[in-house]
Amino acid sequence: MTAVAPAPEQPGKVKAFLRLVAIEHSVFALPFAYLSAAVAMDREGTGVHWLDLLLVTVAMVAGRTFAMAANRILDRRIDAQNPRTQNRELVTGAVSVRTAWTGAIVSLAVLFLAAGLLNPLCLLLSPLAVIPLVVYPYAKRFTNFPHYVLALAQAVAPVGAWLAITGTFDGSGPAWLLGVAVGLWIGGFDIIYACQDVEVDRRIGVHSTPARFGVGTALHISTVTHVVTFALFVWFGEVVGLGWLWWIGLALTAAAFAYQHIVVTPTDLSKVNRAFFTANGFVGIALFLFALLDLVLL
Repeated sequence: MTAVAPAPEQPGKVKAFLRLVAIEHSVFALPFAYLSAAVAMDREGTGVHWLDLLLVTVAMVAGRTFAMAANRILDRRIDAQNPRTQNRELVTGAVSVRTAWTGAIVSLAVLFLAAGLLNPLCLLLSPLAVIPLVVYPYAKRFTNFPHYVLALAQAVAPVGAWLAITGTFDGSGPAWLLGVAVGLWIGGFDIIYACQDVEVDRRIGVHSTPARFGVGTALHISTVTHVVTFALFVWFGEVVGLGWLWWIGLALTAAAFAYQHIVVTPTDLSKVNRAFFTANGFVGIALFLFALLDLVLL
């Protein structure tokens, strides 16, 4: 008698949902929210606002979770036509659309709650922060530059963190500068990431910079974007008055930028994931740690 192999165990709804929204990718923008908050606290001279930092973390993770869930829901039919994305949870049925919407709505409610607990200004502006998160999934349907809509969505993080600590726009110039830098940084590597899908995107009518201009030109646009990003990081350090430890962090960041633009070429996209996850995860953490050490020690 032939033994029947047991069916593979299906992940629980919560675990599958967290995999759907790639919760671990929160590491990209979160360090810059902390950096903006750290500068705000340093300027106020009132010590560490631990509760505010916790609420900033909750708001950031909740906002990103909402954005990813909405993105996956709205793009599920596109994902089904792309071999790279056809195993995503909403396509395979590992997560139902109902579950995804439930997770998105709960995440949005948590975002608003955290914003309300921070201060009235954060609560008032939180719906505005959500708008680019919702627009981004649609952007690839009408513009060749959806990556910069994503940049706008990500630029909100440092500004929001500043407002969370201070409750006012007064003196928030460094946060805006950092926000533009972070947005362009993420938009730049989103262009690199989109290079993987050029042929499929062209076939099914999805807009992107690589699909419109070709991989080679798109990689050049990404390079220019990251050069501007780096210049803004330098400017931020000058405005805030950061010292030599910040410059060490910037040197490491320059190396990470150079690495991802060297290993990804028009003829070899095999290292896109390495550039996307390893190099970019390193950038946020390194800059935050060196800036924090600079603020504390110098």
